[in-house]
Amino acid sequence: MSIFPTRILLATDGSEEAQLALQTAVDLASSTGSELHVVTVGREYHPAYYEIPEPEEIREKALRTLEREAQRILDEQVRKIEEAGGTVTEVHPRMGGRRDQEIVRLGEEIGAGLIVMGSRGLGGLRRALMGSVSDSVVRHAYCPVLVVRKIRDTLRAGEVPNQLASSEPSSTMPAGR
Repeated sequence: MSIFPTRILLATDGSEEAQLALQTAVDLASSTGSELHVVTVGREYHPAYYEIPEPEEIREKALRTLEREAQRILDEQVRKIEEAGGTVTEVHPRMGGRRDQEIVRLGEEIGAGLIVMGSRGLGGLRRALMGSVSDSVVRHAYCPVLVVRKIRDTLRAGEVPNQLASSEPSSTMPAGR
């Protein structure tokens, strides 16, 4: 029995952080012989609610546009995976619903041993109020989740931030904990 996952789920939205997760997932799948599955969850359709009801034709057109956008992202990600030397076992376009819930649900459906995703790095008030997709997936997934973060521009690869490199214990943390 291997300690490595046999099925990796890459959750992507095409962002810069998702590109880093893509490369990590390809490397992991290649080195462990794991299947690589790719999911993107299309944006939800939120019509403006006014006094006049929205015609069904407009709603359907908007939904088709969102579906095409999600498929375009998936197609682009598959192309990049193949360019990086990886092989995609299956793509999973998902529409509507909360992105975090759809990713966790798909991970369970396919029996993923690992979910790989980027961190969008939501900051400040927005993150405090809403949280992030990656935070929620980490909390709710039944399998391990690897969140790939962008290295800060101020640090070189392999360099440890000053606050972590200090051998002095922090005055704000109790000793021995």
